[in-house]
Amino acid sequence: MILYLILVVLAIFIVVYFRLYLFVFPHNRLVILMYHQIEKESHEDLTVSLKNLEQQFSYLKRNKYTSHFFSDLTVSTKRNIIITFDDGYRNNLEYLPSLLEKYNLKATIFIPTGFIEKGYKNYAMMSFDEIRNLDKKYFEIALHSHAHENLRNAPFDFVEKDLKKNMQILDAQNIRYSKVLAYPYGKYPQKKHDKLAFFSILKKIGIDFAVRIGNKVNYYPTQHPYELCRIDIKGKDSLIKFKFKLIFGRLKLF
Repeated sequence: MILYLILVVLAIFIVVYFRLYLFVFPHNRLVILMYHQIEKESHEDLTVSLKNLEQQFSYLKRNKYTSHFFSDLTVSTKRNIIITFDDGYRNNLEYLPSLLEKYNLKATIFIPTGFIEKGYKNYAMMSFDEIRNLDKKYFEIALHSHAHENLRNAPFDFVEKDLKKNMQILDAQNIRYSKVLAYPYGKYPQKKHDKLAFFSILKKIGIDFAVRIGNKVNYYPTQHPYELCRIDIKGKDSLIKFKFKLIFGRLKLF
């Protein structure tokens, strides 16, 4: 009897944690994928190889996933997906346009304006001109803060000023963007009181959605617009692991 109860509890945990119930309500299932850099060859978690990325995009196309911008999330399909890239690396510009057009997919790029102005480490970044001229049929620009600081314990006045600066610079550069924020490092306050105060700032400045990492499939429409989960696609993920992530999110089985 005890073993039976343990198995029942374990089964419930698996269903809830991996949100398998969304297979019963596929119109409410939203998968958000997170990428960073693209290179011909990759040996890093945050860089996907061109070959792997094309295999993944091809799989999405063959299996009739419908990619969206955050700005058109009112559209309901059985296989909703949002493809996101962080930081504005120039290799995104080199490889993404042709792949998105080839597989008829869309991508959202989260821009930390400080990285575009001052650079980031030794990486080549896109310029504001290049961001502005991305094909709006395939690209959506969104927010990734200005300074790219961890916002979990940041003073609230800093948070508001930094996010406003992110928007003001994009406005000044005449770059159209969606008011969607990707938290730098996926971090934001976790204590209930601090979280509510933090979210009130996002609402005040007009943020519609915010994304963390979380590595779970989302239920959409959501009652938690500032806690949407993204699934982190690693550079060394095999196609099989990619397929599992589309279903389960994070898996530590292999």
